[in-house]
Amino acid sequence: MTTTATSTRAPAAPAATQATGPAHPRAILAVILVSYFLILLDNSVIFTGLPSIAAALRLDATGLSWVQDAYTLVFGGLLLLGARLGDLLGRRRVFVAGLAVFVTASFLVGVAPTGWWLIAARAVQGVGAAVVAPSALSLLTASFPAGPQRSRAVAWYAATAGIGASLGLLVGGAAAQWVSWRAGFFINVPLGIAMAVLAPRYLPAVERQRGRFDVTGAAAATLAVAALVFGVLESVDRGWASPVVLVALAGSAVLFVVLVLHERRAEQPIMPLHLFADRRRWGAYAARALYLGAMMGFFFFTTQLMQGVLGFTAFQAGLGFLPMTAVNFAVATAVPRLTARVGDATMLVAGVVLTLAGMAWLAQVDQSSSYATAVALPMVLIGAGQGLAFAPLTSFGIAGAHAADAGAASGLVNTAHQLGTAAGLAVLVAASSSAVDLTGRVSTALSWGTGLLVACLVVAVAVIVPAERRSRA
Repeated sequence: MTTTATSTRAPAAPAATQATGPAHPRAILAVILVSYFLILLDNSVIFTGLPSIAAALRLDATGLSWVQDAYTLVFGGLLLLGARLGDLLGRRRVFVAGLAVFVTASFLVGVAPTGWWLIAARAVQGVGAAVVAPSALSLLTASFPAGPQRSRAVAWYAATAGIGASLGLLVGGAAAQWVSWRAGFFINVPLGIAMAVLAPRYLPAVERQRGRFDVTGAAAATLAVAALVFGVLESVDRGWASPVVLVALAGSAVLFVVLVLHERRAEQPIMPLHLFADRRRWGAYAARALYLGAMMGFFFFTTQLMQGVLGFTAFQAGLGFLPMTAVNFAVATAVPRLTARVGDATMLVAGVVLTLAGMAWLAQVDQSSSYATAVALPMVLIGAGQGLAFAPLTSFGIAGAHAADAGAASGLVNTAHQLGTAAGLAVLVAASSSAVDLTGRVSTALSWGTGLLVACLVVAVAVIVPAERRSRA
C-alpha cells in the first residue's frame, strides 16, 4: 500500500529575500528552538522525579524503568518515519501536528492516575517527539541560507541540544521538591500550544515532495531501530545473555539488512543510502552516538552521585549542573565566530578533547570527594566541550545534503542521538553493576564513558577531519 502526496508550492520568495534570509529570523528560531527544547526537556525531566513517581503510582523498578524507556523506544523507532512524513506531507504541517500530539500526551502524563496510563502517555509523547525533532532541524535548514546565517542558527540549535538535558534535571528537581513531579510536564502544555499557533505564521511553507511513501522501508526502519533500542534497554535488567535481549538484537540486525537491501533499489527510499557516501555525514552520525552515550551516562550517574553520596536534594542536584550549563551556553553563543576563525573540524576535536578531560577527571570521584573540586570543576570542562562539539556534529550530519534529502538527513542526526543515549546508558549501567557501592558504580560508569569519548575522538580525527579537508580543497 502506498500513499501519494500532491505537490503544493508556496509563492516564490523574492531574490533579495533568498539572498538575505528570512524576514523574521528571530521568530523562526524561537519557534523551532522552544519546540525542540520541550522534547529534550522531557528526556531528562523525569530523572529527578522518579522517586516521587514510584511512591505516588506504586511502581516497581521495572515499571519505573518503562516510564523513561517507553518514550525513548517510540521516539527512536519512529524518527526516520517522522522525517519522511515531513518531506511528503509538508514539514510545517507535520511539525504542527507533531506538536499537537506531544502537547496532548504531556497533559495526559500530568494527569496520569495509574502507572500503565503514565507509560502509555509517555509512548504517545515519543510519537510527537519523533515527528517534531527531524522537522525542526529540516525547517531550520530550509529557513536559513547556507553561510553565516545557517551557521548561527545551527549553533543555537546545538546549544539547545546541549543545555536541554541539564535544564530538564533542574526543572524536574524543582517541580518534584516544591510542587509535584506532574508540574514538569504541565509546562509543555501552554508553551507547546503557543508554538503550534505561531508556527504557521512564521515558519516557511516548504514545498512538499512529489512521490510515494516507502511502506516497506518505513516498516523495516521503524522495527529495526525499535528492536535495537528495546534490546539495549532490556539488557540493563535482564543482562546481555538474556534470550529476550539476544532475539531483539538479532531481529534488529536482520531488519537492518532487509532495510539496506530494500533501500538500494527503492525509487524513493525513506533512508537514502547515498547520505552515507559522504564521510563527514556518516562520521558525524557515529561520533554523535558515541558522544551522546557518554553524556547520557554523565547525567544519569552524576545525578545519583550528588543525591546519594553528597546528600543533595533533587532541586540541589539540578542546581549542581549549573556550572556545566552556564559554560555550555556561553561557549555555544561564541561558536559562529569561532567557526569563521578555525572551522568546524577544529572545534569538534577541541570539544571532544575537553569533554574527555572533564569526564576522566570526574571519574576519579570517591567517598572523600567534594562537590567543588570533584564535580563542579570537571563540569566546566564538560560544558565547554559540549558547547564546542554539538554545533559541528550537527553541521556535519547535514553537510552537503540536497534539499530533497534534508528531512532524511535530519532524521538520521536525531536517530544517532537517540540510539547513542539508549545504547550508551545501557552499556554504562551494565559495566558498573559489579561495583560494591554507589561511588564505585559512578566512577566505573564514567570511566567507561571516557572510553566512549576516546572512540568518538578517533572517529572525529580519522574520519571527519580528513573528509572535511578534502571537501574544502
